[in-house]
Amino acid sequence: MTTNQTSGRRGVVWAIVGGLVLIAGIVAVVVSSLLAQSAPGPTGNATPQPTASTSTAEPPAGDVVDASVVDHGWLPEPITRDQEVYIRAALEAAATFDTTKSTREEWLDYLDNWFTPDTRYTSEADRQTSVDDAQVEMRTGVLLPQEEWDSLAGEDGRVVARTTGGLVYVPVTDDTSGDMSIGTSDVTLTFTRSDGSGGESSYEEQVRVSVQVLCGPESVPAPASTQRAGDCKVVRFFTEPLEP
Repeated sequence: MTTNQTSGRRGVVWAIVGGLVLIAGIVAVVVSSLLAQSAPGPTGNATPQPTASTSTAEPPAGDVVDASVVDHGWLPEPITRDQEVYIRAALEAAATFDTTKSTREEWLDYLDNWFTPDTRYTSEADRQTSVDDAQVEMRTGVLLPQEEWDSLAGEDGRVVARTTGGLVYVPVTDDTSGDMSIGTSDVTLTFTRSDGSGGESSYEEQVRVSVQVLCGPESVPAPASTQRAGDCKVVRFFTEPLEP
């Protein structure tokens, strides 16, 4: 692949915003910034589809890679070629977890399975590197840091993310296949914690985030699943939303 971006092969790194607000002196989540590529130009907007926030993870309608992951507090990956359905699920899964049902490392290992290589790279080695780099960046600079996870876990905390409103799409630079797309959406994060007296308290935070997905014949299915090449997969997330 040849691009004009100075970051080169490692510029394919992506990330998602996650955040926690202060509650009774609890430390807020610090979301680290990634090295970003130049934002591509715009396309059109999708029809708004509001979604209500809930306090427990719920699987999307239709086929999923593994429905049992809800037992760990995670959102199942849908098996679909509908980019809007998949984008919404990906944005929600990257901020949905339950500290009482899994560790942070288990959650990150699970999210690794949503990835597929960036097909703008021509060599298999470069494509694999694009995935490896994105996963490392997710673990070290994008999602909830271990110390913040531990703080939330101290109050039996969980977070559920829900996209709200319509998606805004922008094209992917140098994607000659037309199979990749970037979607941006508002996301409502619902945090639930123990109140220290046998009950729970919940609060919400609003964020706006973007994800790049591939829905085309070169997508790589999750191992040991009924996904097939052509089903949608995640290429990368962005810490800053991309807009037209």
